[in-house]
Amino acid sequence: MPREFTRSVDDLCREHEIDVDELTRRSGLDKARVLAIVLGRWTPSPAERDSIAGVFGVTRDDIAWGHKTPIQHIYGHGPG
Repeated sequence: MPREFTRSVDDLCREHEIDVDELTRRSGLDKARVLAIVLGRWTPSPAERDSIAGVFGVTRDDIAWGHKTPIQHIYGHGPG
């Protein structure tokens, strides 16, 4: 469960006025991966978390990671 003071990468980018290109450059990660992380479409590895957290001068535990949209399981076999 996220701690009360955690913020998303997207929130931190806005607060620090950093765009995806700058976050990519500073973190050293792949741009497509950084974009997916910022959009909440990818849960980063511990090493990726550390790289991004370092850009903002926080630890990985200070950031809320994960998907922004709940993952739903779809049952059935499609149109009939």
